[in-house]
Amino acid sequence: MPRAIIFDFDGLLVDTETAIYESWKTVYSDHGQFLELETYKQCVGSDFGQFNPEDELERRTERAFDWTSINIKREQAIREQLATQDARPGVREFLERATDAGIKLAVASSSSRAWVAGWLEKLGIRQHFDALRNRDDVTRIKPYPDLFLSACKALDISPSQSLVMEDSENGLRAAKAAGIPCVIVTNPVTEGGDFRDAMLKAECFTSPSVKQLVNETNTDEG
Repeated sequence: MPRAIIFDFDGLLVDTETAIYESWKTVYSDHGQFLELETYKQCVGSDFGQFNPEDELERRTERAFDWTSINIKREQAIREQLATQDARPGVREFLERATDAGIKLAVASSSSRAWVAGWLEKLGIRQHFDALRNRDDVTRIKPYPDLFLSACKALDISPSQSLVMEDSENGLRAAKAAGIPCVIVTNPVTEGGDFRDAMLKAECFTSPSVKQLVNETNTDEG
């Protein structure tokens, strides 16, 4: 069993993904368009290199937009929606049990360090993580393996001794490219994705199969 667990952040530890998707749906609706979830999913866990909703809206409407102004309003709507957002159910308990079991923990996220660190502090769970790796630390983000490999290096643990926990298809691709087994915990945006390469898929951290990951690790290490 793994000596380290590397977590994604957005959509996994906190469901920020739903608010972000809803904000883009609103922008599209304001211009007579509908942003399909299956289309939008291409950029979840990565960046607009996989799918750019700005370019897509301009293509559909054959118009150019003031994205600076639109995104200021969109990001304000996201902040308002997430103002009272908590960690996903079971996350705190899982982190506490993993910490008690002596498992090294890290976050490897395609988002910025300021975003992730700010959330971890706000939620009161920053102390559980031995390392944070974000888009600021690597040249290529997910679906490339760089973030997960950087996290392994920071923890001084080989990929073969690690486990990744993710919520997105891009995250799963990155874990597979890094040679690290991946557990998927879906959210409303990512559910229904192609996760056939995951070692386990669940809907929440309170799932018995997810809880057992720490139990199994604790037993093997003990």
